[in-house]
Amino acid sequence: MKVLSNYQDGRLTLYLKGELDHHEAAAALRRISRTMDDYLPRDCVVDMGELTFMDSSGIALLLKISRLMEQTGGRTWVENAADQPMKVIDASGIDRILQVTAAKR
Repeated sequence: MKVLSNYQDGRLTLYLKGELDHHEAAAALRRISRTMDDYLPRDCVVDMGELTFMDSSGIALLLKISRLMEQTGGRTWVENAADQPMKVIDASGIDRILQVTAAKR
């Protein structure tokens, strides 16, 4: 899995690409935490448009990102969730905690 980022005007956008499972989640969190420490964003957008697979480890990752942002008074939301990750998000109920938008078809 790849994690790419873009920072502009207080907003950090994280682009998750590939497959996010328990093997990838810990390394992804380390990369994301370092990036967040570097920029100290006001807002964090997690773009899942190119994430082809996610299991419950992805839900844990989203919750950890959200908690990191809350510690500094920031906000987190998810954009462009592809079909398979969106099914996991729907099943988990995390969309009651984070704003989530599905990818446009």
